[in-house]
Amino acid sequence: MPQRIVMGKVAPEPYKKVFELYTYAQGTVEASLLELIKLRASMVNGCAFCVDMHSKDALKAGESAQRLFAVSVWPESPFFSREERAALALTDAVTKIGEDGVPDEVWDEAREIWSEKKVADLVMAIIMINAFNRIAISTRQAPTLDA
Repeated sequence: MPQRIVMGKVAPEPYKKVFELYTYAQGTVEASLLELIKLRASMVNGCAFCVDMHSKDALKAGESAQRLFAVSVWPESPFFSREERAALALTDAVTKIGEDGVPDEVWDEAREIWSEKKVADLVMAIIMINAFNRIAISTRQAPTLDA
């Protein structure tokens, strides 16, 4: 399926605003954790372009293939720290948000680990990748096969 539009060209100002969230997240969430968040939300949302991009970025940054494959089944995987598990749980809850919002146990676990500001930064990072997932999916942005 061909890409419908290139959002950054057609609507550069609002696209730039979403990108500003990305820049903010890079400055407030450690790189390895941010890559896990971006990959997990992209998996949950079914964004092939973003899964491809973020898995490649994580590998380049030194993340192991084993852990990246395990992101899809993180609750059953022993490869993640308490902090990473809390961030992945928060990512799932914010990405799949429904009538009941983010469960108290997910929020409380995050708050036991991090300050209120850090949890806010994590939520903003999750919102950022969800926005990019929705842009990529709705415009049919597709990954390309590496040569």
